[in-house]
Amino acid sequence: MDIFHNILIYFVIIPVVMLAGLGLSRNIKQIRAVAVAGSSVLIALSIWLLVDYLGLRAAGNTDPMLYTGSWAWFKPLNICLAVGVDGISIAMLILSSIIIFAGSFASWKIEMPKEFFLWLILLSTGVFGFFISVDLFTMFMFYEVALIPMYLLIGVWGSGNKNYSAMKLTLMLMGGSAFLMLGLIGIYYHSAPAGEPLTWNILEISKHTIDPGWQRFLFPMTFVGFGVLGAMFPFHTWSPDGHASAPTAVSMLHAGVLMKLGGYGCFRVAIYLMPEAANELAWIFLILTGVSVVYGAFSACVQTDLKYINAYSSVSHCGLVLFAILMLNTTAMTGAIMQMLSHGLMTALFFALIGMIYGRTHTRDIRMMGGLMKIMPFLAVCYVVAGMASLGLPGLSGFVAEMTIFVGSFEHADMFHRAFTVAACCSIVITAVYILRVVGKLLLGPVQDKHHLELTDATWWERLSAITLIVSVAAIGCFPNFFSDLIKFTFSHEIFKVIPGIAGL
Repeated sequence: MDIFHNILIYFVIIPVVMLAGLGLSRNIKQIRAVAVAGSSVLIALSIWLLVDYLGLRAAGNTDPMLYTGSWAWFKPLNICLAVGVDGISIAMLILSSIIIFAGSFASWKIEMPKEFFLWLILLSTGVFGFFISVDLFTMFMFYEVALIPMYLLIGVWGSGNKNYSAMKLTLMLMGGSAFLMLGLIGIYYHSAPAGEPLTWNILEISKHTIDPGWQRFLFPMTFVGFGVLGAMFPFHTWSPDGHASAPTAVSMLHAGVLMKLGGYGCFRVAIYLMPEAANELAWIFLILTGVSVVYGAFSACVQTDLKYINAYSSVSHCGLVLFAILMLNTTAMTGAIMQMLSHGLMTALFFALIGMIYGRTHTRDIRMMGGLMKIMPFLAVCYVVAGMASLGLPGLSGFVAEMTIFVGSFEHADMFHRAFTVAACCSIVITAVYILRVVGKLLLGPVQDKHHLELTDATWWERLSAITLIVSVAAIGCFPNFFSDLIKFTFSHEIFKVIPGIAGL
């Protein structure tokens, strides 16, 4: 069939094959082999896609998206399995494959591994399908496939008040999905000029302008729908509880990839298809996201649970993604995508290390720990590297992403944008406070519990998981031009011509 000639469809086929392999597995070795082999193939496939994509761009291909294909699912409503990628999509695919690979090793000793990996791979199937889709209905379907497994992954394999956290997460994200579905249906019914067939295809919709009046009505629903998953204030409260109760690999995938669906959706659907409304209404959501950035950082300062600290840090960093997207200029939006990559990798590293430390100490309370640097030096050094990336140390991904955002945000000459940019910049100082506080209490000073002296350092599979993420964080920090060049071609598309900050390209 023609569908199998498109490379993108294999990002969905491979996880489905992994699900079948897991179903046939009879012991823990086979389960691990399926998870590692499948995630390794996904990394190889995403790297091959990146190389081929860059070759096509260098050869002069200027299409908005490459590797496009469309296959009808339900003709009466023109619903298709339509795929295509640009540089941003490819960056998200690489991020997802790396975190799934690292998460497979971080879950090496998980209980009920077969059932756990079945749900985890189903979640990843939704994630990959979402990033390759250019049909709004199919995109929404994969979006829901990515969300539904979270309830069981937290409710069954989680810790603490896991039932409450799982239900709260599910209800709030499903509420956001309701807003999103209404927005997408509205876009569909205004997707083509009068007399022409309606379509769900993003590329087809972008060829004409949706009525500005309807844009003003549909933009808030779409942005809020995706913004809930991006932990936008005041719809962020599901995130800290969900992170705190989730098992390690789920926290990694949740914060590292799943929350990026929110930022990606806000950009790809809300901004891309309704730029006039974005230009007029961005200030409203800029206030909310600005609050997210500062509020999340302050909240992290007063937490004592390692996972809650990192969860509120994620609220702040993901708020910075939406904040930068709403600045509506090339520099800030490029920084937003780089921040999605940076945050995805470093927060996955954080949660992996927290899970490894908790598995040994059986506590996440920083007041109960200390002196771990001399007990488990490898894990301690990795934690310091993750912390330095989070607070923006030059040479690591956090510095490149945040500086790009702040420089782009300050391009606005008016007092409103610059005041919020200065407030967002202050989050760097607050981040330094809680990161250095945790490092001091957790890794330095006297050992708080004599039983901790008997703990062991990281195993080989834990080292492999951490090193994979650290190398990726350093790669973005050391070679930022490669990633920014991959991303910014998207902003040259004429759909952005009504946005002053991008129109000059």
